[in-house]
Amino acid sequence: MAVASHLDAEVALPPLAPGPHRARLGVISIVACFGGLLFGYDTGVINGALRPMSAALGLDALTEGVVTSSLVFAAAVGALLGGRLSDALGRRRMLVALAVVFFVGTVVLVLAPGFEAVVAGRVLLGLAVGGASTVVPVYLAELAPFEIRGSISGRNEVAIVVGQLAAFVVNAILGSALGHLDGVWRIMFAVCALPAIALFVGMLRMPESPRWLAARGRHDEALAVLRTVRAEDRAVAELAQIERAGDAPDGGRHDRLRLAEVLRTPWLRRGLLIGIGVGVAQQLTGINSIMYYGQTVLVESGFSAQAALIANVAPGVIAVVGGLVALAMMDRLDRRTTLLIGFSLTTLCHVLIGVASVALEPGHPIRPFVILALVVAFVGAMQTFLNVATWVYLSEVFPQRMRGLGIGIAVFAHWLANGAIALGFPSLIGAVGITGTFFLFAAVGAVALAFIATQVPETRGRSLERLEHELAAGRPLARRR
Repeated sequence: MAVASHLDAEVALPPLAPGPHRARLGVISIVACFGGLLFGYDTGVINGALRPMSAALGLDALTEGVVTSSLVFAAAVGALLGGRLSDALGRRRMLVALAVVFFVGTVVLVLAPGFEAVVAGRVLLGLAVGGASTVVPVYLAELAPFEIRGSISGRNEVAIVVGQLAAFVVNAILGSALGHLDGVWRIMFAVCALPAIALFVGMLRMPESPRWLAARGRHDEALAVLRTVRAEDRAVAELAQIERAGDAPDGGRHDRLRLAEVLRTPWLRRGLLIGIGVGVAQQLTGINSIMYYGQTVLVESGFSAQAALIANVAPGVIAVVGGLVALAMMDRLDRRTTLLIGFSLTTLCHVLIGVASVALEPGHPIRPFVILALVVAFVGAMQTFLNVATWVYLSEVFPQRMRGLGIGIAVFAHWLANGAIALGFPSLIGAVGITGTFFLFAAVGAVALAFIATQVPETRGRSLERLEHELAAGRPLARRR
């Protein structure tokens, strides 16, 4: 009966209406997505900065891996802490704090005298990147109406790839114009300070998540926020729905779930494992081997170092194009369908890259261009069907009382897989070359495809409250009506 009454409440919600509140929601999403832009720039800038940094600081293969992966492993910790702290302190307050960490980490890195200080700066940036990777998607999902939640939440992933593309373009320009300077890598990193300042100033003027406020019994504040991003009748009805769903316990007590309780409850435990699986599967496609070591892959395929730096912009461009296409599809195509198409295409691209590297011997004149085209196709498929869908999915699948904990643990696992690739990819390429590396990614992709097909529930077209009730009722593969 509880589920039925909840569904009735959702059906009774007034439809979305045009008005200034829609523009306000757009402004909020743009400001919050500076966190995604920072995420993208800080993870992508190493792609072009690593070689001049290594030359200036005398890094070897091991220390290059440590510099690259230190941000990623720190991001795993940041994701875990960010989710929990955002539950306690609020989504908005956490984003303001993360902007400060982004700025401080950038200053440390730019002024670093040697390897140890570089790692310290990368760790600080990693903590901020990990925190942003959990807090921004949740903040956007909790503010967005369920009808357009996918396209609102997905803007963060588009911001991430825009940040990565910006890093690739900045690297190419600075590398070409100022490549003769020993400190050109410091300038590449310094650019990160600008969006950090924009995030800090912008979030000071943004509202708190209405669901976070309601979960603490602060109903009047939650309604005031909803009135700025919804029409009046929709705001009142939506707050009533949140309250009926039990997101705001009586007396204002925020009844957060602890990990032990999640692990004892079968449907919560299964939801947590699904979130972890989706996050890890996305990383094990090897997408960040291209984002971090794209120049290395292209040099291995036959490009010169300078040509590889410029050619590396192509995957960044297709990532942004794919992200925009994904954003347009996100409220039209089911999440499961999107993920299944994505893993099918990326696995096919892995196989083709492996085959091309076998069929075209090193030194063959068309080898680098064929591999570049296949890498671009892989990044395009990844961004169009997997990256945006993954982050939207993780922001949706957890119930309110464990949302910060759940996404924090899922993204923690995501970053650990990312870090393993960041640390091990240079050695893997050295040991088995492009051929073995991408055939290995293809095998992992086939396993991920089976996991998505058999275990992942649909989340599109449901409010966060309705989805929670459906998962609790044991309908894990329920399709949208």
